[in-house]
Amino acid sequence: MDLNKIMTDLEAKNPGQVEFLQAAREVLETIEEFVNENPIYNENALIERIVEPERVLMFRVPWTDDNGNVQVNRGYRVEFNSAIGPYKGGLRFHPSVNLSILKFLGFEQTFKNSLTTLPMGGGKGGSDFNPKGKSDAEVMRFCQAFMSELFRHIGPNTDVPAGDIGVGGREIGYLYGMYKKLRNEFTGVLTGKGMSFGGSLIRPEATGFGGIYYTKEMLATKGDKLDGKTAALSGFGNVTWGAALKLKELGAKVVTVSGPDGYCLIENGMTDDMIDYLLELRASNNDVVAPMADEFDEVKFFAGKKPWEVKVDMAFPCAIQNELNGDDAKALIANGVKYVSEISNMGCTPEAIEAFHEAKILFGPGKAVNAGGVAVSGLEMAQNSMRYNWTEKEVDAKLHQIMSDIHAAGVKYGTEADGYINYVKGSNIAGFIKVADAMIAQGIV
Repeated sequence: MDLNKIMTDLEAKNPGQVEFLQAAREVLETIEEFVNENPIYNENALIERIVEPERVLMFRVPWTDDNGNVQVNRGYRVEFNSAIGPYKGGLRFHPSVNLSILKFLGFEQTFKNSLTTLPMGGGKGGSDFNPKGKSDAEVMRFCQAFMSELFRHIGPNTDVPAGDIGVGGREIGYLYGMYKKLRNEFTGVLTGKGMSFGGSLIRPEATGFGGIYYTKEMLATKGDKLDGKTAALSGFGNVTWGAALKLKELGAKVVTVSGPDGYCLIENGMTDDMIDYLLELRASNNDVVAPMADEFDEVKFFAGKKPWEVKVDMAFPCAIQNELNGDDAKALIANGVKYVSEISNMGCTPEAIEAFHEAKILFGPGKAVNAGGVAVSGLEMAQNSMRYNWTEKEVDAKLHQIMSDIHAAGVKYGTEADGYINYVKGSNIAGFIKVADAMIAQGIV
């Protein structure tokens, strides 16, 4: 495997796709040594094949707003890899959505899903549609228009989308209703569904819960525990909400949440009422966190700032890619941070990750830390297939075990000679092996 040649070729084929190229380099750099020690992968051109999506769909989405005006957005579905199961990954509705971002997310999803050990391939999709400020009727009409094309390409054994940024329970409901109408069948083709039509218990909390279960295992390698620790979280959506719930339950103190407008500081830690209020903020579709300071006297709002300037024991990026950069990492390290876990996808820049590794700060990468969401999506698919629902306790126990196993895989392949655990390297190798071996077994297809 010649990393420089592969990256040069990728850059030539994918000009301007910064996020995808960043994700590819991060994975390939960490698996290069392993691949070259196992010639079978080079003999089958595994790297050249695994960085190319199997299929990319792009389509127009025309819809009518409340004023009767026709609007046009662009829809996508990147079906990246189906070697170990049907394509699986979320739909993101956000103005920033483009092919580069969705290819990066689909690529990451392939390895993340492999780590869960569940039979799910990797995919991602979405649109540059912005739900912010839209009425329920407008969101419904857009979702129906989006599904009127997507339905041709998905199915319970082909491609099973879920939610992501801008796609919550409301959007999943509208998407599923249109799929059901067009296909005239009731199947588990979307996950994150409501409990009244095939959803799974703790799915909304799963990404946050799973991230904290993974971090708990990280702390255990140092003989440490969450109880009494302070934590900085970014974002204020479902992921942040789930993480805050579980951290408080396990005795940690959540002192920040954030939005595009700045961050909120809660020096004494978030209360149950504050955590519940995050759901109101998310439902408002206004994408700002400042109202939390108006709602609670104990909350201070810092406009235009990031939460990474606050002195904490643990940091959890929970919002969007590249939200924590090299300077942010240096600030956290200078303030004595001990653990960093990406619950967002590729939440840290390469410079930030390098800084954490150089400082020997334990760092959990997104593809491992945030796998809890897709893990419970996989459990939802299993329940749909059985026409049966597990209890909340059963789903939570399965999630906890999956996250423990993902952590163990990272330790197995990422422990270095000095005892430091490079979870990025370990998780990438562990995720790669299952996908690559399945691709070899299935021939050159």
